[in-house]
Amino acid sequence: MPKLRSLSGEDVIRILSQFGFEIVSQKGGHVKLRRILSNGTKETLTIPFHKELDKGTLRAIFRQALRYFPEEQLKPYFYS
Repeated sequence: MPKLRSLSGEDVIRILSQFGFEIVSQKGGHVKLRRILSNGTKETLTIPFHKELDKGTLRAIFRQALRYFPEEQLKPYFYS
């Protein structure tokens, strides 16, 4: 079974920016990422901007991102 990597908020933002997400706002320690599809649909994710994300938080972000991408695309970035 692959193990969840130890990632920071900055790492996750860098990964998701490769998939077309851009920073639209930041409030406190959270960054809101958004991408707009060609049909006008907005996809939004909120990422805590911490030095190291808890495993449960990272797993939750991974599950939320699965709404927009197939697991095969994301898994290499989040799991070792």
